[in-house]
Parts: sequence; C-alpha cells; structure tokens
Amino acid sequence: MTTKRILNFALAAYLAVFFFYLFAPLIFMVIAAFNDSRFPTAFPWHGFTLDWFYGYDSRGRPIGLFQDTRLAQAIWNSVLIGFGVIALSVPIGLAGALFIASFRGRSKSLIYGIMISPILTPGVILGISTLIFWQDRFGVGGGLFLTVIAQTTFIAAYCMLLFLARLERFDFTLQEAALDLGASHTYVVWRILLPYMWPAILSAALIAFLQSFENYNTTLFVIGIQETMTLNIANRVRLGLTPAINAIGVILIAFTVAGAVLYEVFRRREEAARRAAAKRRQAAIAKEAETLHLAPS
Repeated sequence: MTTKRILNFALAAYLAVFFFYLFAPLIFMVIAAFNDSRFPTAFPWHGFTLDWFYGYDSRGRPIGLFQDTRLAQAIWNSVLIGFGVIALSVPIGLAGALFIASFRGRSKSLIYGIMISPILTPGVILGISTLIFWQDRFGVGGGLFLTVIAQTTFIAAYCMLLFLARLERFDFTLQEAALDLGASHTYVVWRILLPYMWPAILSAALIAFLQSFENYNTTLFVIGIQETMTLNIANRVRLGLTPAINAIGVILIAFTVAGAVLYEVFRRREEAARRAAAKRRQAAIAKEAETLHLAPS
C-alpha cells in the first residue's frame, strides 16, 4: 500500500469518526423522540409512538409536546425575542460595518476592536450589567423588552462581522459615481448598497434569530418572571426529563434543515439569475460589436 493510499484511508477514517461524533447525538435524539419509553433514551427500543408529540399517559394526563401550554408560551417568548433581536441587530450591525469601513489605518483596527468587544464579554456579565443599568436609570425591570436589549448588545456584533465580510468585495466607487451623477444618498443606499448587501442581510437575520433563540446565560438575568425555551428546558433538566424533550429537538432540527434548504434554494436562484444576466450582457455587447464591425466606414 502506497503512502498516498494510507493517507487517503486515514483521512477517510478521520472524517467518518468526525461526522459520526457530530451527528450521532442528533440521530439518537430523533430515535428517542419516537421510542415508546418513559425515559428519553433511544435504546432499548420499546416500539414506535407519537405520544411525545401529542398523547396521554395511562392515567389520561397529557404528556405530548404540543399539549404543554407552559412550553408553548416559552417557545412563543423565544420567537418574539428572536424577531425583536433581528429588528435591532441587523440595522445596528450594518451601520457599524459601514462605520468601520469608512476608516483607514490604525484607527480602523481600534474601532474594530471596540465594536467586537461585546462578543468577548461573558454573557453573565452582559445580562447583569444590562439589568442594573436599565433598572437604575430608567426603572425597567426584567422582561421580554430587556431581554431583546441585552441580546442585541452582542448579537449585533456578529451581524456586523457578516456585513464587513460582504463589504470587503464592495466597490465604493459605485457610490461615488452615483453621487457625482446627481443621485441622492437615499437613492444610493436603496438602489446600490442594499441590493448588494441583501444576501448578507438574510444571513445576519438568520444568525441573529438562532443566536437569540438558543441563548441562556444572558437571558437568565434579564427575562424576569417569564420564561424562554432554553430556560424551560433547563428547569426540566433539574426536575426530571421526559422524551418530550427529544420531540423539541426534532422540531428544532426540522426547522433548521428547512431554513438551510430554503436559503440554499434562494442562493442558487440568485446565482442562476446573476449568470443569466451576465450572459445577456455579453450577448448584447457581442451583438453591438458585430453591428459596429459590419457598419460601413
């Protein structure tokens, strides 16, 4: 066996172990969600059931995920907070990225370090400091509003990083040319900048929602008496889990996969439309060149 084959075999074995380590917990969780067992385990297999999504125990008590009103309210709170974080983090992140892109030299590195510092701050500190500041200064106690504010303080920085990566390939001379030709700043933003940034905006919105939805450390200190999905699951861990917890995982995996598929479909359609537009431009240029070539001198 040659050295190249040994390396290829070792790489294939490493990738197999890596992907098994990555996806095995998800596979076992999906199996456990449909296992007719009182405990959240995949094995031993006791038979197929949907009771952990919607069902009753032997005493007629509801045990399914969709029958848990407390969990449903917690998930709804997480969704509301997630959309609130999107509404704040995306425009703040875009403004921060444009602000950093306007700098040059050492000052740019300094501003960049300051802007991403919330990412490096522990979530516990962000939660406590946000609660103390808003409670002392404005009398705002814990709740959904304060949770949105606290999460936005660091999620906006993640959005900003995505926008900065997109702006690295943006030709700012297009803006200058449009302004020189008489376009207003509003027109330049709506017709040049935002269409170019649209893929990054969608990505930032998705990441902001997912970051908010799964956040625990920061949310714990600012949510007050209300509850999000992560806090509800943490309380279940302390009180005792049922296979309904696996049903939650299945639903989240399904939504994540569906979102990834939709994003990929959108990306491919956009790429196909871009290639088609480029071909049309090339065809128009070629036709114009042919017309000029055949025209009498």
